[in-house]
Amino acid sequence: MIKPIFKQIINYLSISCISLLFFSCGNNSNNFNENLVFRYNEHANINTLDPAFARTLQDVKIANQLYNGLVQMDSALNIIPSIAKNWTISEDGINYTFSLRNDVYFHNHELFGKDSTRLVTAKDFEYSLNRLRDETLAAPGSWVLNKVDNFRALNDSSFQITLKQPFPAFIGLLSMKYCSVVPKEIVEYYGNEFRSHPIGTGPFKFKRWEENIKLVFRKNHNYFERDHNGNQLPYLEAIAITFLPDKQSEFLQFIQGNLDFLNSLDASYKDELLTSNGLLRDHYNSSINMIRGPYLNTEYLGFYLDSKTPEIQSKLIRKAINYGFDRKKMMLYLRNGIGNPANGGFIPMGLKGYNERIGFTYQPEKAKNLIEQFKKETGIHNPEITLTTTSNYLNFCEFIQRELEKTGLKINVDVMPEATLRSARSNGKVDMFRSSWIADYLDAENYLSIFYSKNFAPNGSNYFHFKNDTVDSLYNKAFSITDIEKRKHIYSKIDSLAMDHAIMIPLYYDEVVRFTRKNIKGLGINPVDMLDLRYVRKD
Repeated sequence: MIKPIFKQIINYLSISCISLLFFSCGNNSNNFNENLVFRYNEHANINTLDPAFARTLQDVKIANQLYNGLVQMDSALNIIPSIAKNWTISEDGINYTFSLRNDVYFHNHELFGKDSTRLVTAKDFEYSLNRLRDETLAAPGSWVLNKVDNFRALNDSSFQITLKQPFPAFIGLLSMKYCSVVPKEIVEYYGNEFRSHPIGTGPFKFKRWEENIKLVFRKNHNYFERDHNGNQLPYLEAIAITFLPDKQSEFLQFIQGNLDFLNSLDASYKDELLTSNGLLRDHYNSSINMIRGPYLNTEYLGFYLDSKTPEIQSKLIRKAINYGFDRKKMMLYLRNGIGNPANGGFIPMGLKGYNERIGFTYQPEKAKNLIEQFKKETGIHNPEITLTTTSNYLNFCEFIQRELEKTGLKINVDVMPEATLRSARSNGKVDMFRSSWIADYLDAENYLSIFYSKNFAPNGSNYFHFKNDTVDSLYNKAFSITDIEKRKHIYSKIDSLAMDHAIMIPLYYDEVVRFTRKNIKGLGINPVDMLDLRYVRKD
């Protein structure tokens, strides 16, 4: 554990000075332009550099620099080739056959022998996926193979995956970093320590990691991808990441030019940086660029339907809460207009199946009438609900609390640590809870699985314990339809049924917001907030 006094030194020491330390230690092989080092801060600590355990968003961002899989996503959410140059899918939707590139090599390591590297073959994918589903490893990413029957290397350049049943969204699952290829000899040499000695095929390779302090990657000069002009990627020479936990300190370092990139919008500085309607303030326009776009993340409040509390069991109360607060006003006051009010269903904007007409709008009189109807039908004259949240979202919950008081419903707000709330939510210990759902893969099925009755928590993601035969039937039917244009209508119908039962309160569909210094080019943005540094230039 870092001592408090050392934490203070880390917080106040110029990040530019820390970065010099990154590259001054060790050998003298750092013959590159330090102006081509991309520097950013990750206020949440990195847990691992092993892709099989890349569960959190910050771990995934890191893994994306080090590893590749069979396929990848582009910025428009299309699945495109990566190590697999092409693939075919059998007519029954069961067999996926991938043809691999013959120019992809693992990062250098002495265990590879005299060449210090090795060509990736289909056997490496066979090993990597077997490792992912190994019960003794207990990798959190093993679930991505739940619908897989078997897989095998047909030869060095052909790899085949056979599903248990058709699953049109499967190709999207393979784009997740869990499915990255890793070398058997390196993984078995390091064992559990592979988490801090990673060898992959990605655009950057591992240099140094001092946990909770700094992490350094160097350019992979053998990387296989090139830009549209034939130039080898990546353009940057190195990446330097610090771990200042305080977002205000992170912001100050960015403003001072010691960081190239800021990927958060915190309440502590949002009004300093942005106007009330989400525009960059004039005095920052000359030094900072801001880009924003849809993020496949739905923030919501959920109800535990097996609760014994009459207010939770009542559809009248659940609908009243949905009608009883102004989402647009909430976003303007609490997020400076960043994000879109969730007046549709659970499926966020940007995914096939999203329907803006199936949700709830602000109708306070209708909310009052629903609550009065509940009082008359139950004889409960002072309806009351407890909403459990974390400190990060307390302001949203207090806003809703104040708005619903005007309709005659009392909401008590209880604050828990994130881990405690997660456990309580999974085990049905909270009647009403705040949560979010970020897309794991690019198909709305990812969102609708939360409504499927066989996914009851704690063994699945149906935290509401919602059961509806029509929803279950439509959910199963969607697996047999490969045409997304036809499938999206089923998705929208499922979402509509869940909204009709008011089992949740969609709050807003989030946005990705990125700030860079003016000399950073090519960073771009995407709806899953993946950090892609292959095309980034630093002038």
